[in-house]
Amino acid sequence: MIDRVAPVGGSLSTGQAQRPAAPSGKSFGELLQKAQATQQEQKQSAINFSKHAMDRAEERGIELTPALMEQLAGTLEKAQEKGAKNILALNATQAFIINVPYGRVITTMNQDEMKENVFTNIDGAVLL
Repeated sequence: MIDRVAPVGGSLSTGQAQRPAAPSGKSFGELLQKAQATQQEQKQSAINFSKHAMDRAEERGIELTPALMEQLAGTLEKAQEKGAKNILALNATQAFIINVPYGRVITTMNQDEMKENVFTNIDGAVLL
């Protein structure tokens, strides 16, 4: 003998399952877009160093202080706003080549290396 059991939480007479609402009342698509926008903002403001750049900074005695990292992050944001791809960020004693789309410092130079160098494959320069 088969007993029929009524569905929990209401009737399913329409043939469609009822979906529970997201905790915030927003749809999955809205939550996904918000998460992607937050992730993009974090990528834009974060700057990181390639292994090559870290090695060069150490070799050349370039100290990566929190203040310098903030300056480089600000430089990155400005370059992103202008649509630059590769920039030279420099001050009187240091230079950094930055790949803007990836937010990554490619190489670093101190004052001695800057004297004889020609900077190629950049489309912008920013003074720190």
